[in-house]
Amino acid sequence: MSIIVSGISLPIFEDVNIAYRNAARICGVSLNEVVAREFKCSADARGHMPKFVRSIELDGIENEADIVKKIDRPNVKLHSHIDLESLVSNLPPSSARPIVVGFGPSGMFAALTLALRGMAPIVLERGECLEERDGSVDIFYRQRRLNIDSNIQFGEGGAGAYSDGKLTTRINDPYCEAVLDAFVKNGAPSDILRNAKPHIGTDVLKPVVVNIRKQIERLGGRVLFKTRVDGLLLRAGRVIGVMTNNGDFESDAVILAIGHSARDTAQILLDLGVEIHPKPFSMGVRIEHLQEDLDRSMYGKYAGNPLLPSAEYQLSYRNGERACYSFCMCPGGSVVAAASEYGRVVTNGMSRHARDGRNANAALAVPVSVESFPGGVLGGIDLARGVEAAAFLAGGSDYTAPAQLVRDLLEGKPSRCGGRIKPTFPMGVRWGSLEGVLPDGFTDSLREGLLSFAKSIRCFGDGDAVMTAPETRTSSPIRIPRNTDFSSLTYSGLYPCGEGAGYAGGIMSAAVDGIRIAMSL
Repeated sequence: MSIIVSGISLPIFEDVNIAYRNAARICGVSLNEVVAREFKCSADARGHMPKFVRSIELDGIENEADIVKKIDRPNVKLHSHIDLESLVSNLPPSSARPIVVGFGPSGMFAALTLALRGMAPIVLERGECLEERDGSVDIFYRQRRLNIDSNIQFGEGGAGAYSDGKLTTRINDPYCEAVLDAFVKNGAPSDILRNAKPHIGTDVLKPVVVNIRKQIERLGGRVLFKTRVDGLLLRAGRVIGVMTNNGDFESDAVILAIGHSARDTAQILLDLGVEIHPKPFSMGVRIEHLQEDLDRSMYGKYAGNPLLPSAEYQLSYRNGERACYSFCMCPGGSVVAAASEYGRVVTNGMSRHARDGRNANAALAVPVSVESFPGGVLGGIDLARGVEAAAFLAGGSDYTAPAQLVRDLLEGKPSRCGGRIKPTFPMGVRWGSLEGVLPDGFTDSLREGLLSFAKSIRCFGDGDAVMTAPETRTSSPIRIPRNTDFSSLTYSGLYPCGEGAGYAGGIMSAAVDGIRIAMSL
C-alpha cells in the first residue's frame, strides 16, 4: 500500500522535488524516509502562469491507513497497485473456453484477462489483422474502394486503433490502472502511467495492440480474423455458440464485444429476439483549428514552451433544449474517413503520439434524444445512416466529405472555398452548407455553441476554422440490457460488452467493461 496526495499545483518551472516535499509535509513524514514518485500530472492553463497539477505517491510509510485516517482530507488516499495478473491470480480454475466476438478494446481486454487465467478464449474478428487492415484503409483513401468488413471501424484494435489512443475516462474505476499497466507491458510508453490525460497515439498504439494479440496467443488463445458472426447457436433459451462466415463455433459463454458500428449485427440480434433498447447518443461535425492558434489561446505568452503539452480542450454548452459539446479532442491530429457502409460518409479524429500535426481537431456534438429517433428499436441507427447518406450525396457521391467554414455557418450562408486552415480529411472536402446534411436544428445548436466557446477559447472565434461532416459514431444508439452477472436478459450465456452494447464510451471504459465480464466468467 502507498499514499497518494493529489492536487499539488506549482508553476511549470518549479522542480518536481518541491511537490515531493509538499506531499511528505502533508503526511507528516520526512522525504528521506519514503520513496516519492509522480503518480499523475496534468497541465492547468488557467490564470497568468500555466501550472502542473500533480498527484504524488509516497511509498514505504508504516501505518498508511492510520495516517490517511488521521489527515482526513479528500486529496489524501490509500492506493494499492492493480494489474491483470494479480486480479486473476486468486480466481478459481476453469476449463471453459469462451468465445469473444470482436477485437476492439473491450473484446481485447476480455480475451487478455481470460487468457491470463488459462481459459484460452477464441476471438472472432470480422476485420483484418492490423498489417492487412492498414492496406485496406490505404486502398479506400487512394482508390475510394471501401472494404465494409475491414476499415477504420472494423479490424484488429477496433475503432480505437485509428484514433488518438486517448486513455482518459470519467468512470474512476480501479481497473483503469490494470488497463494502463497492460498497455505499458506490451510496449506503450510508460508516461501514460503518470499523465492525468494519457494518450498513446495511433502510430504507437498499433504495435501495442499486435503485442497484446500475440500475448493472448502465447497463453493458448486463438484470434481469428476475417470471421464475421452472422448468427447465434441457441438451445433451450441459452446461447451455445455462434454462426460465422467460416463455420460454427460452440461455447457456453459468448462475450459480445461488437463495437458501436456493427449495425448489421445489431439487426441480427434483434431478429433473434435479443432484447435491445434505443439509447440517446450524439452527432455533429469535426472542427479544425491551427494547433499553434489553440496553443496561443490556451497558454498565452507561454505557447511553444517545450515543458507544455499541445493544448487541448473540453467544452460544453446548454441553453434550454439546445446543447453542444466537444468530444474526442485530437491535438496536432487529422480528420479521418471512418465509413463502414457503402454510400455513406463518416468522420472521426486521430493523432500520432507526437501530436505534431498542423491542425487540432475535435468533434462538436449535439445530443440526440430517443424521442427524436424514427420508429423502431434501431431508430437511432436509421437516423445516423440517413445523415451519413446525405453527407455522401453532398460531397459528390465519391466519399468526399461536405465542409463549411465557421464564418459562413454563423452567417447562414454556404462556403464557396476554404481559408487559411486547410482541412485534413483524406478524401478531400466539398465546400457548401451543412444545413441539408445535419438534422433540423443542429446548425442552430452549433452556432450557439461556437459563440459560447469563443468567449473562453479565442480561436473558436476564427472564421476560417473548418467543420467537416458528419461525426455520427460518438457512441452506440442502442443498449443491450444485461443482468447483474453481465449476461443478456434474453439468453443466458450471452454477455453484451463494451460500446456496442451501450456500456462504455472510449478505450478505457470499454476495456474495463471487458475485464469485468471476463472476471465474472
